[in-house]
Amino acid sequence: MKQLTLSRRNFIKHACAVPVAAGVLPGALSAMTGNVIKRTIPSSGEEISILGMGTYSTFSHATPMEQLGEVMQAFFDHGGQMIDSSPMYGPAEGIVGELLKTTENTSALFAATKVWIDGREDGVRQMNESMRLMGVETMDLMQIHNLRDWKVHLRTLKEWKEQGRIRYLGITTSHGRFHGELEAIMKTEPLDFVQLTYSAANRVTDARLLPLAQDMGIATIINRPYQGGSLFGKVKGKPLPDWAGEIDCTSWGQFFLKFIAGHPAVTCIIPATSRVKHVLDNMMGGKGRVPDATMRKRMLSYLEAL
Repeated sequence: MKQLTLSRRNFIKHACAVPVAAGVLPGALSAMTGNVIKRTIPSSGEEISILGMGTYSTFSHATPMEQLGEVMQAFFDHGGQMIDSSPMYGPAEGIVGELLKTTENTSALFAATKVWIDGREDGVRQMNESMRLMGVETMDLMQIHNLRDWKVHLRTLKEWKEQGRIRYLGITTSHGRFHGELEAIMKTEPLDFVQLTYSAANRVTDARLLPLAQDMGIATIINRPYQGGSLFGKVKGKPLPDWAGEIDCTSWGQFFLKFIAGHPAVTCIIPATSRVKHVLDNMMGGKGRVPDATMRKRMLSYLEAL
């Protein structure tokens, strides 16, 4: 039996008495702590900051550790929690672990990584190594990367969750070819999280997967929020609309993040960067007011007209 609090959709329904400010999602869905947007993990009721940080291709030896340390410090200083990694990302897990040793204000860390290998025993070895590299005794979230050998690894993750070795389990994909299989898994397995792609330029998961996560009480992590940077190419040299201030946006990056944050099924967004100015801008996209459905349509219309 799947252990759930209220599903996200029912949670909103039962919280309908909460006043809604113009252009902002209900307070029950988007609780604010120090102006940082928080979302609820349905399977536990725990709240987490909506802006996390990915590490794919950014936490690498191509960037000086001092610079990455500044990125991580800025992330935590501005309310960040989830850091998402994977063995697939080369040295990223180890770099995260080293930086955490010298970073301040990390008590709210929500550590997430993945298993990306075939076979139970190899999966166990890889996950143990990931925990060692990241320097955590208990992994907050362990995910099966791109559904690889998911039936085998899911059995292990269920055992580890019962033993307290991990707090949450999930599955990820950034490939449309896996969407049908992922949908079936979401309907039948006790997932806490699912990670998938969603942005203003790629809304495929809005058709079935995001609504399904909302109905099933599964938290969501959004990867590739800038569509690999292509969204910035679309708006290069274009003015941010004056009304962007109504949702506390002062940059295009924040505009794109707020569009995603406005989706009621979204729990956490994980843009990746190795530059301090970019992480500071990203974190501002996780604060302040959130667009409602009407504002999100206005945002899309503006982008489509460019």
